[in-house]
Amino acid sequence: MDNIANIRNDFPILKRKIKGKDLVYLDNGATTQKPREVIDAVSNYYENENSNIHRGVHTLSQEATTKYEATRELIQSFIGAKHNHEIIFTKGTTDGINLIAASFGKKHLKKGDEIIISAMEHHSNIVPWQMICEEKEAVLKVIPINDKGELILDKLDELITPRTKLIAVNHISNTLGTINPIEEIIKKAHKNNTLVLIDAAQSIAHSPINVLELDVDFLVFSGHKMFAPTGTGVLYGKEDLLNDLPPYQGGGDMIKEVTFEKTTYNCLPHKFEAGTPNIAGVIGLGAATKYIQKIGFNTIKKQEDLLLEYGTKRLLEIEGLKIIGTAAEKTSVISFIIEGIHPFDIGTIIDQLGVAVRTGHHCTQPLMTFFRIPGTIRASFSFYNTIEEVDILVNSLKRAIKMLS
Repeated sequence: MDNIANIRNDFPILKRKIKGKDLVYLDNGATTQKPREVIDAVSNYYENENSNIHRGVHTLSQEATTKYEATRELIQSFIGAKHNHEIIFTKGTTDGINLIAASFGKKHLKKGDEIIISAMEHHSNIVPWQMICEEKEAVLKVIPINDKGELILDKLDELITPRTKLIAVNHISNTLGTINPIEEIIKKAHKNNTLVLIDAAQSIAHSPINVLELDVDFLVFSGHKMFAPTGTGVLYGKEDLLNDLPPYQGGGDMIKEVTFEKTTYNCLPHKFEAGTPNIAGVIGLGAATKYIQKIGFNTIKKQEDLLLEYGTKRLLEIEGLKIIGTAAEKTSVISFIIEGIHPFDIGTIIDQLGVAVRTGHHCTQPLMTFFRIPGTIRASFSFYNTIEEVDILVNSLKRAIKMLS
């Protein structure tokens, strides 16, 4: 616990008071807080290095370009990619999925072809595929789940056909905390010559990922879920697949030569990075990646597993509380409902007590339909959370229930 106390000192916002109470931040599934190292990296860029990248010969441009590209190499190593040009910087997970849906769909989807997703996907991994399937008259299929919130993988064998072009699934459910068996999904897909996109938004800050060991074709994640600035993200793709796809957007940096008659496109990674990027954010993403490496996934997993186990036990002591998502393999997310009380009302009251949780459908409305509920209260933990904060959550919930009953 001394180590966790030291870690908490790295996050300035955790010292805030909310309505006179110590902030208890349990909304890490929505966005994580930022350590001082990330804040300082962003601030230093604007104070000392502010310049555009890739285009200038002057000192500021060279310094900014060096730091920006150093982040690309850092992410390459962080996820075990073969080449640094397989790392495409995006605005976030949503942007990365839309890029692949648009570019892959434009090049490879035909009438009657199939895309497979799962029943526990975030809207970001549903809507882009619906849009491209509608445009190309392709078919969208869904892997079902059971009442525990686990994929029924036997059904995947039935869903895959020779016309299945791509499977897009999340690694960890943002609503249920379920850890999906992506290794098995990738193997099943590749036996059918089907490509796989993994949404790692909820897993990138919790466990190590090696794209070469997974043999995954595309992987996307957001910086703000891993203690980095908002508006940053990564798309990883295998070199040959990215080279095969047409650009997603046109503009500066993604071109090699432009005439009014024809434009030729730049090589990777620039082909997919049109326009001036979020330079400060990417530099912050590099600082966040280094911070995670400094803390270490062993420390992260140990603390988050403790919080999940203790939080589950304590929450189930509350009469009328039901946890939604009880998979055998899950991470530090607990979604729950309280009989007879709307999640929004609970969230509003415990906010007055300094406790920040997420309420609603969590951008997973099909999941809410499956469980026949309007929404849940979601407590999502990070390694800087503590046992004491779980106790505060439980006591706050009891007070809210008493007020609303």
